[in-house]
Amino acid sequence: IVDSQLSVLDLVIVKKGDNEIPGLTDTTAPRRLGPKRVGKIRKLFALSKEDDVRQYVVHRPLPEKEGRKPKSKAPKIQRLVTPVRIQRKRRVIAERRQRAEKNRVDAAAYAKLLAQRQKEKRQAILSR
Repeated sequence: IVDSQLSVLDLVIVKKGDNEIPGLTDTTAPRRLGPKRVGKIRKLFALSKEDDVRQYVVHRPLPEKEGRKPKSKAPKIQRLVTPVRIQRKRRVIAERRQRAEKNRVDAAAYAKLLAQRQKEKRQAILSR
């Protein structure tokens, strides 16, 4: 439903016709930002697990300032498996394992203490 009171129309080009539409289909605007996530960078450049993803990050050139060398910006890569992350994961798993072992030992000691007290209680009742 289109009438004169609408200020904006949101349209999608479904099929390209014979002629170009000036200012719309005759130019291609490059995407300003590249992917930030490791999996998406790998997918974009068809990389394997062994390839270094950091070499393939899309850098965005910054406007040059007078008398300075050109600089560029790149996103911080997310979900990047680093030695620190592997070490942290190993540590968390080890702590979890130690906690479980400590709980097991404490539970055994407590059960032993309860059995000891039960035994003393039973002997006190029998000695009366």
